[in-house]
Amino acid sequence: MIKPEERFFSDGGNYFGVAEDPTTEAFLNVWDWDQLRMVKLKGTAKIFPPDEGREIQIMAQFADYLSPEVRTVALDDDGLITKVSTDPDEDETIFVPYFPFATVPSLADCRIIQYSKLQELDRLGPGVDLSSYKDESENPETVAFKFNSWWKPVRMQMAWDELHLLKSLPPHPNLLRLDRVVLDDVESRVIGFTTKYIPGGTLETLKVPFRFEWLQQLTQVVDFLNLELGIMHQDIAPRNLLIDPDTHQLVLFDFNFAARGKDRLIDGQDDVSSVVFTLYELITNDTHFTSIAPWDRNIDMVQSISEWPCNRELDSDVSVFRNFLDGWAAKRRSDGDMERYLNAPNQLTWPDLPTPAEYNVPYEVGKTMDGEPNLVTGVRTRRVAIELGQYCFRWERPPQSRLLKKKEGENAVADLYQSVAYQGQVA
Repeated sequence: MIKPEERFFSDGGNYFGVAEDPTTEAFLNVWDWDQLRMVKLKGTAKIFPPDEGREIQIMAQFADYLSPEVRTVALDDDGLITKVSTDPDEDETIFVPYFPFATVPSLADCRIIQYSKLQELDRLGPGVDLSSYKDESENPETVAFKFNSWWKPVRMQMAWDELHLLKSLPPHPNLLRLDRVVLDDVESRVIGFTTKYIPGGTLETLKVPFRFEWLQQLTQVVDFLNLELGIMHQDIAPRNLLIDPDTHQLVLFDFNFAARGKDRLIDGQDDVSSVVFTLYELITNDTHFTSIAPWDRNIDMVQSISEWPCNRELDSDVSVFRNFLDGWAAKRRSDGDMERYLNAPNQLTWPDLPTPAEYNVPYEVGKTMDGEPNLVTGVRTRRVAIELGQYCFRWERPPQSRLLKKKEGENAVADLYQSVAYQGQVA
């Protein structure tokens, strides 16, 4: 299930006057990663004081009870609902123009799966479901299904790059690679992808003795990505590390923030520094460095600590881990390391993100001074795209809490039938 603190995101809004005046009318849009929908909340600045995030707290109280058709919720100054609206004109959801699979030749050799063939098993996090499907031989496969249902320019770029990166990765025991490209059932548009699912949780929650060989595997796979492929992961952390129960190998995943050469390279977020902070966190369970922006921290902050308090079971002394890590980091941070990264011998390549064809279709935004239609192109809301006859894939779904209650009810009924049948047999 999605963590409560990760479920909602405030997606902007407007104050019709001075935001600090409690009587000012306002609206704020809240995105729900559980139901994959946007809801507009209306009220005054008294219940929506600027920069306090109250809209998320309010939305969390009733999100599971709203009809799927509700677009806006009006509230009084006590935060009580006074009105709900299903008016499509109130829908602030931005249109996501997914590419038809046939128009992306760079993915032509990928295996595909239709969205309807995926059975949802759980919701692992924002934009990631645990799913299953049957392959061509009717063998069941359990996978992580990753998708981008929420429009943001950077998210479109990240989704494009991650899919192509995973598709391009050579086989490696410590990397999670692409399984299948997921297509919608109506127009075969690319809406996401699947990867192998590795059970047990990440090293953020998996409390197993940490092995020295896993640190060695982590540094080796980082060297492989950086110095062989010219890829910087840029988000190495315990939450993105798995232990495969079949191979007992460490596996790195989640390339959301990955850089290819200089493209999308973030200052201060190099993989060497991330490995150092990751090992420190794994050994000590001290997570306070994660709240520091990458550009405001450096590895000396933890390397200069004379003794790392050990709060996790290890298969070797802390000094063994630290000596190896210090030697590796010193070698990687020597002069010429960035040049080696930028000139990696087997750099991965893929095409740039194209402009969606739908963005080239103009739509009207008001009138000109002469009373003529003011036509623009580019990003548009979902309601505008629908008016233009453009295909919109709909992600909305029931809250997981409702599905769980339904499942619990079905299980209770099944248990009751089994009990009655057993009593009948006994009688």
